Amino acid sequence: MRARDLLTDFPTVALDTPIRETARLMAELDLAGLIVLDDDGLPHSVLPGTQVLALAVPGYCQDDPALARVVDEAHADRFLDDVGDRTVRDALPPRPRELPVTDPDATILEVAALMARTRSPLVAVVEDDRYLGAITLTVLFDRVTGA
Repeated sequence: MRARDLLTDFPTVALDTPIRETARLMAELDLAGLIVLDDDGLPHSVLPGTQVLALAVPGYCQDDPALARVVDEAHADRFLDDVGDRTVRDALPPRPRELPVTDPDATILEVAALMARTRSPLVAVVEDDRYLGAITLTVLFDRVTGA
């Protein structure tokens, strides 16, 4: 089995996509992350939803969870409102990680090894400088377990 056999049409965002729009897309499609494309339409990174949270949740609440408890419920429910005009670019880690990208001829074991090594539940598939889609961890597990 090759990467092309596991390929799914997977939504993407751009570096300048607003974080609110990104969070909404993740929520509507029940996604744990998205593939970020650069200006040339090629994968730049994988944005996990946890990075969106890291940008949106106030630093003092991340540093001291007890402080999150003192915020009243009405304000706590709207923490995403504070992202303002920030974009996907702002949510990405300062140091780039290995990009989980493969070609359509990669074997399923190569894809699994890439996911494991990069700790990414998504692998982008690129051929001839063109983004084709992605392989999700769920699809990979479905195939290898026969589910």
